[in-house]
Formats: sequence, structure tokens, C-alpha cells
Amino acid sequence: MTPAIEVKQVYKCFGRLQALGGVDLEIRVGEFFALLGPNGAGKTTLINIIAGLTRASRGSVRVMGHDVVMDYRDARRVLGVVPQELVYDPFFTVRETLEIQSGYYGLKNNGAWIDEIIHHLDLADKAHVNMRALSGGMKRRVLVAQALVHKPPVIVLDEPTAGVDVELRQGLWRFVKQLNREGHTIVLTTHYLEEAEALCSRVAMLKKGNIVALDSIRNLVNSVTGCRVRLRLSPDVLPSTLQPLLSSAEEGYYILALEGYFLLEHVMEALRAAGSQVLEMQILQPDLEEVFIKTMAGTEIAKSARIAETTALPT
Repeated sequence: MTPAIEVKQVYKCFGRLQALGGVDLEIRVGEFFALLGPNGAGKTTLINIIAGLTRASRGSVRVMGHDVVMDYRDARRVLGVVPQELVYDPFFTVRETLEIQSGYYGLKNNGAWIDEIIHHLDLADKAHVNMRALSGGMKRRVLVAQALVHKPPVIVLDEPTAGVDVELRQGLWRFVKQLNREGHTIVLTTHYLEEAEALCSRVAMLKKGNIVALDSIRNLVNSVTGCRVRLRLSPDVLPSTLQPLLSSAEEGYYILALEGYFLLEHVMEALRAAGSQVLEMQILQPDLEEVFIKTMAGTEIAKSARIAETTALPT
């Protein structure tokens, strides 16, 4: 089956800065896929190349089999992108904005779908309001609506919930999950890792322009060794014998990083020997955030994760 998105050996340089260093990536049709990385990792650059907004220095990208350079018209028709930035035309209402967007794709009689989008994104009471009068969160909703107006089979969401309220997040994810169930491929970038873990099946992590982990979320999380224990003690002092295990401390709590569950007895023995009373104890299960932190710190977390080779752009 033709991949929804196929990226082959993509490099991108801005002068002497190498933003992408040979990215290989294949996203299957119907996937809910996460593209994660810290600021400056190359996520938005890669999305801009996929969307045809930036041309790669080297390599190729196809969307539903259409080359984004050689077959750019068809590539754009099958792709909808929600950008990070709030870009809008201040001279039109919400509905006019969506009707104009439909016209870009040559769509006529698209009113029923526009009505459905407006309903699902809770824009009904703002449909005839000028764009410049909307709040930032409402403008974000319109950007999502614009990306969906031509019913693209592939949808890229570049931090769509950044700076928006909880209600919008919940409504947006309900709608996007419905689209995914209907067969749309969803690619998400976000700094809210709990969103990615709850929504996506696979994830690629970018670091300095290279993919450093690529696998299912389940496999990546299961690859984390050891465990963490969260303690609240009386008196509120961690015994010196346990200080080497201290991972972090919150107000009234100590989090210990253990190599394995077998060390729990050692922890309890040390607490008993110090006369410490355990007021609260919680074993913290590994999650995507822990995987992400270890990956960005350079820790090898999974044999099943595909590690991309870092190579210089040929001259």
C-alpha cells in the first residue's frame, strides 16, 4: 500500500545551519502519528517541506504517492496543515474565510461540510464574526477548520493546542479522533506529551535534525528499564543512604530512581533503619515523557527504536 507520507533522505540547510540531516520516515495510511522533539529539532522544517512551503536541499517527499515538488498540485490537494502561527485574513468573517479556502481547491457547494466543521469546532456563534475580532483560541479553531475544509486524507497538526483552553483541546481531539476512525491519517507535533501518548500509535523523535527513536509508543515505554518511587516521609528528610537514588524532589515528596523493583526492599530497610515513617508511597510507571527525556539526553532506550545515522550534507 502507498504510504500516506514517505520521506527519503531529506536534508535541509539554511546557510551553514543544517536543520535536517538525512531524515527517512514512512507514515502509513490511517495512522495517528506523533512527531516529537525539542524546539529547534527540525519538526516544523520537516512539516514545511512536506507541505511544499520549503524545498529540501536534498531528498524526496511524497504525500499519498504524489511528489511534493514534481506533482505539487495533487500533493497539496491530499494534505491539510494546521500551522503553529496564527495566520489569518482580517477582512473576512469565519464563514467567508472557509468559503474562500474552499475556492482555492475548486470546491463548489461545500456548505454542508463547512457547517459540519463549524459545528464540531464550536464556531457556530462566531461564523459571521470578523476574524480580527476573535480571541487567539478562536483563531486557532479557524486554522484547524481551514486545514479540513477540502477533506484531505492526510492532516498535519503542528502544535494545534498551544496556548488554548481545555475545552477547545477536548473538542478538537474528539473531532480529530473521529476523522482518524474514518480513515484520515493524522500527524501531530506537540509539546504536551500526554496528548501524544493518549492519541497516537507510533512516534518519531527528532533531535538536531535526525530521527533518534521511531517505534510504537507501547514498545518505547516498555523499553524503559528500572522504576521510580514517590515517597512522602515523616520526618520530611530523606535518609543519607538513599540520597544517591534521588531523582527529583517536589514539595513534601521525594522521587527515587531504582534500577529495578528488587531495590524496593533496600529502600524500605533504609527507611526503617533511619526511623522514617512512610506517609505515602507510589510506584510511578514509565511514560512517554520519561522516554522523551532519556532520548533527548542521549540515553539508548530501546533496541527496537530505529536510530538514524547523522551524516553531513554532501558538498
